[in-house]
Amino acid sequence: MVGGFIAALNIVKEKEIGTIEQINVTPIKKWQFIAGKLIPFWIIGMFDFTIGLVIARLVYGIIPVGNLGILYLFLSVYLVALLGFGLLISTYSDNQVQAMFVAFFFIMIFILMSGLFTSVDNMPTWARVISRLTPVTYFIDVMRMIVLKGSSFHDIRDQFFIELAFAVVLNGWAIINYRKTA
Repeated sequence: MVGGFIAALNIVKEKEIGTIEQINVTPIKKWQFIAGKLIPFWIIGMFDFTIGLVIARLVYGIIPVGNLGILYLFLSVYLVALLGFGLLISTYSDNQVQAMFVAFFFIMIFILMSGLFTSVDNMPTWARVISRLTPVTYFIDVMRMIVLKGSSFHDIRDQFFIELAFAVVLNGWAIINYRKTA
């Protein structure tokens, strides 16, 4: 979640310090610019997740029952989706304060509606619909399925393709919305 928050501040900072004009006159395409902004945070997110798994094992004795490769595959798509959302916020925002508040608003909704604290099945119908519109909900489901139950890719296939759709839509929207005037 922190990666999505920081990604939301990324392009806006370029706008505020005035370097966006220099970037706009370079011969790179819009999708290359967005990918360049996404990749460092994706790597940091993968590293942070690994640290979390190590801490879970060493401190709490939680050993994932399922395949770690499947978990990292899903994580990689999830991070692309969430970072794409952050970059989308960044393309709409005029300054860092605006991006920070918008990102905080959505991240709080994502966390509270994800099923992390309250089961999605116990939510009213309208809340279940909203929870299914957030990428975090599917990540929480898959984490529980792989770490606790040892689910295979066949079991998480639907969540994987939904998360992939989130990644494509959110990053595509960020690319389309980024205004490059070169």
